[in-house]
Amino acid sequence: MKHTITLEIAGTRFRLVADAQAEHLHALAEIVNGRVAELATGSRTASSAQLLAMVALGMADDLKTAQDKLQQMESLTRGAIQKAIDRIDARLEAQGPS
Repeated sequence: MKHTITLEIAGTRFRLVADAQAEHLHALAEIVNGRVAELATGSRTASSAQLLAMVALGMADDLKTAQDKLQQMESLTRGAIQKAIDRIDARLEAQGPS
């Protein structure tokens, strides 16, 4: 069910129509605002748009890093499972028919 929610991000209010829960969207906005605040302390001349662009790049980098780690873990898991299957198959072959 769609509903209207107002979020404040980097000092700007946004009215959104969304399916997501308001609490979830507010939590996401808090994450963005926290990152904007961290960047703003180091740069007094950056505009809101520049800060948001830097936050977006940082979050995109976090997402890419997490995706790469997930892919690596999936690959390691597949390899471990395949080795276990190979060992089971080898033992079954060594035992011969029942």
